[in-house]
Amino acid sequence: MSTCDLCDRFEDRVRVLDLPLRDYGGRIAFAGRVSTVKALEDNSLVREAVAEPGEGRVLVIDGGGSLRRAMLGDMLADKAVANGWSGVLVHGAIRDSVALARLDLGVKALGTCPLKTDKRGQGLRDVPVRFGGVEIRPGDWLAADEDGVILADAPLA
Repeated sequence: MSTCDLCDRFEDRVRVLDLPLRDYGGRIAFAGRVSTVKALEDNSLVREAVAEPGEGRVLVIDGGGSLRRAMLGDMLADKAVANGWSGVLVHGAIRDSVALARLDLGVKALGTCPLKTDKRGQGLRDVPVRFGGVEIRPGDWLAADEDGVILADAPLA
């Protein structure tokens, strides 16, 4: 089901992310349970997350909306695909956009930046994050497609 159809059918159960995200991955529509990383210009915990079994989950990265450093690139995205992640949503920047477009992974972000992050091991994993007018909690269900991103407390069918 499209995010539009899900909004129509479950209007009282969905939260709509209000951000001008762009699609960068080879998979435009994706859905899954949420796991979060909150870190500013340091993707150490992103590397840690995508190295784990994704089990169809969506990694939501709260990079503070920064476009100064890329929180995801082709190497980490390759790892996410290999480990079974459905998608990655970045409140911030990605890099290697041409390579990401060839991967079977949903990737949405605010924009691109060629500069990699620092690696200081800073940030938080699996904590609630807030951006785009909604709170996103670990374990929430996220669905994304060409029309946007929605969240719910449980999977919608």
